Amino acid sequence: MMDVTPIWGLPLLFAGQAHKEIAHNEALVLIDALLLGRVESASAAMPPEGPAPGQCWIVADGALGAWEGQSGSLACWTEGAWRFVPARAGFAVTVADEGLTRVHDGSQWRAGPIRPDGFYIGDEKVVGERQAAIAAPSGGGVIDAQARSTIAAILDSLRSHGLIVA
Repeated sequence: MMDVTPIWGLPLLFAGQAHKEIAHNEALVLIDALLLGRVESASAAMPPEGPAPGQCWIVADGALGAWEGQSGSLACWTEGAWRFVPARAGFAVTVADEGLTRVHDGSQWRAGPIRPDGFYIGDEKVVGERQAAIAAPSGGGVIDAQARSTIAAILDSLRSHGLIVA
């Protein structure tokens, strides 16, 4: 029989267990910190001064102080103490100071597919920033040349966004 939950390691209660409220409250504190799915930063290796209860961070490599040995874990500040939750594959959090989502792949945190500079699949940008509109062909005696020019502009735009290859 397990004494913690399989994913987040939240303490479980048992019949006849003394001080059940301690295990229950510990589980609620961790649930409260993790439920929002938001961290302040993924680049801090030292605990910040004066964190507010409920604030969380992804602990950066080379962590020191109270975070030493917790690289890659989520560090959540509660009333007077840090709680650490090891990251699991598939867990996603919004990183406030980066303005993007990070997803844990089972070994490390990676930037999610939607980033400020475009949309990525497998860390390859497939859609970039919006570009100027392509001019529509206008009437005249040389429609074929205008149509070819517009088609070439469309293809160039698709290539620059990474939607098709050259």
